[in-house]
Amino acid sequence: MPDDAELAFSHPERRAIAMGGPNPPDRLSLHDYVVSVEIGAFEVERGALQRLRFNVAVELEPQGEAGDDVDLILSYDRLTEAIDAEVAAERLNLLETLSERIATRILREPQAARVFLRIEKLDRGPYALGVEIVRSKSEIPSPDTVTDLPAPSIHILAPGRYPTDIARAEGPALIVALISPGQSLPEADTEPARLRIGLLELEQAAWALASRHRDLALVATRTELDWATRQRKIMVWAPSKLVLDTPGAPQSAEGEVLAFWLADHLGAARIVVHGDVAIPADCRVPVERA
Repeated sequence: MPDDAELAFSHPERRAIAMGGPNPPDRLSLHDYVVSVEIGAFEVERGALQRLRFNVAVELEPQGEAGDDVDLILSYDRLTEAIDAEVAAERLNLLETLSERIATRILREPQAARVFLRIEKLDRGPYALGVEIVRSKSEIPSPDTVTDLPAPSIHILAPGRYPTDIARAEGPALIVALISPGQSLPEADTEPARLRIGLLELEQAAWALASRHRDLALVATRTELDWATRQRKIMVWAPSKLVLDTPGAPQSAEGEVLAFWLADHLGAARIVVHGDVAIPADCRVPVERA
């Protein structure tokens, strides 16, 4: 019988076997799946890919006779697809968050009963840093409890346009406050630094607007945005985190570019433009001028 230390440093499959009891379930395993991804809470980890190694063991629900029919089993592809999908969804700071999301996605499969998952960073030093979790189907929320988000309206405010009734707009609505072009900004020698400085200017405009209208909910993270959308709040967007953490987001500090990208990214119901704002020809969201 392996001891705890031996199990801790073995493949998750061995841990699954040790915890399986006298009538162990069938298992599916994935060994040493390596993916390059941008992840990490430290600034030095931004803008750089690092290798993650995934090891997974999945205990399966009791199944009837599947014969040789691949459609009746949990395919190995579903494990790698779960990893790839969550890695691509957004930039994350923590392996813990990524591991929870991957385990949840795997456990959505009808055949999966329990997941043993280990993720390791391979490029942070002459060692591997990792997280290991065990999750069962009973620990994840039922898909029935996950509600679709209502489609918000996106309001783009040209510089100096702060309608007094904006806080009484029909929610959910998200406001993007633009800044005057040609404002003098601190000089920077690198593109990442210039991007951060520009985004901070947009954040200042958002905070200033929120201070004028106490009913506005300032949102910076996707979690805050989703919660406020479900509550049908009127929000003002501080863009830095979503822009920096979302794969495929425009690396731009131009408020108009970010506003139209966000509308498309969120599946907005409409865009309402307040003031002189150019509308891109390829905009796929209905646009109104206030």
